[in-house]
Amino acid sequence: MLLMTASYLATAGDPAGSNGKQICGDEASYMVRKLDSQEKVDFCETYRDKVVLVVNTASRCGYTYQYEGLETLYFEYRRRGLVVVGFPSNDFGNQEPGKEKSINRFCRLTYGLQFPMHGKTRVRGEDAKPLYRSLADAAGQSLRWNFHKYLSDREGRPAGSYGSNVEPRSGTLIEAIERLL
Repeated sequence: MLLMTASYLATAGDPAGSNGKQICGDEASYMVRKLDSQEKVDFCETYRDKVVLVVNTASRCGYTYQYEGLETLYFEYRRRGLVVVGFPSNDFGNQEPGKEKSINRFCRLTYGLQFPMHGKTRVRGEDAKPLYRSLADAAGQSLRWNFHKYLSDREGRPAGSYGSNVEPRSGTLIEAIERLL
């Protein structure tokens, strides 16, 4: 937890994030597919002018219960400009092996999720999708497990990187979100 807190403090003092890099700027474009759909959207355009919390998720992880806290965050802060965006991934411990249809059904029926979920995504290593490579680069921290959270401000600048052990309703995360809203 100390490592995650130190990472958060390093980015919180610099509104442009690590090295002044932006996730979404004038020329950034990341096409992402909606969960269990062929429809693609431009991530930066879709979430422009929003505070964005990007989370890699998994249905069979010890942190899966965090879906509930993420949905609560989304519900409580969406009118003020927060959007929680989930990306199911099977990159850690084979904890999201299912097809997108079953992932979607699980998320909606078990947790009543309303926040946007996108297609199953590679989030680490050489095969990581460009969005996740940019998130890790801009935040200065790669994710290490499921339910890692990247927070960005309304201009697409990194504002924090939080490991799996940082709960969605933790004071650390709530304070960071409140500052950006």
